[in-house]
Amino acid sequence: MESNRQENLVSKCVIIHCDTDVTHLHLAKRGLTSVPDLSRFCMLRCVWLNDNKILEVTRAPFNCCLTELYLQNNDILSISGALRHLTCLRVLLLFNNQIKCLEETVVELKNMQELHTLSLYLNPFTEDPEYRLYVLHHLQSVQFLDTKEVQQVERRRALKLFNAERQKVLDTIAFGRRALPPPIGRKQTNALTKPVGQHVSRKSTDRRSDLQNCSKAKSITQFSIMNWTSTNTSQWDHLDVSSRPESDMLTVKLR
Repeated sequence: MESNRQENLVSKCVIIHCDTDVTHLHLAKRGLTSVPDLSRFCMLRCVWLNDNKILEVTRAPFNCCLTELYLQNNDILSISGALRHLTCLRVLLLFNNQIKCLEETVVELKNMQELHTLSLYLNPFTEDPEYRLYVLHHLQSVQFLDTKEVQQVERRRALKLFNAERQKVLDTIAFGRRALPPPIGRKQTNALTKPVGQHVSRKSTDRRSDLQNCSKAKSITQFSIMNWTSTNTSQWDHLDVSSRPESDMLTVKLR
């Protein structure tokens, strides 16, 4: 009986030639206790179901292309399993209902990557002091929550509260304090490079000079040979010993 009444109500509200003509549907303040089946309206984008007496919402009534859904001022107890397929939803108003479980509600909305405006105030779970930060942490796309624009400082507070380790890493990167260690097994050295437009320090210059001198010293090959031209031979035998030339050594250095 109730379903027939709702069907008649929808028919009265919608004067169309075919179901595909319907993109907006106003069913506010109609005394509805449940959501009528709207799945046949495949082009439906916006639905107003606010200010009724709806107790529950099931998955069947809505098509996945819906972008705006107004369910405020009802008696809804839970939306679990009813809205997660609405991945194109951008506006969702659920304030002033009787939804009690915050975690269950957030899980239902996580797939809505386009969700921009969300209102949940005046539900029992909003009495939790950390409610707003919890929602902002898990629903990153939301820009307006409970009629208030989301601030960046709120995002940081939410991240610090619910993911402290990640926030700590982001803070160190933001202020330039995070540096990766050298690869294991590789000796860390100081590069002797000259910055553009700056003078190289005297210490760096001295260090470079020492390295060059060391390289030169290691590249020298040295050996000695006998100078046979000065060696005593038989032609010097008739001379006195003091008059004979002394033998010497020749030292040869090769680079």
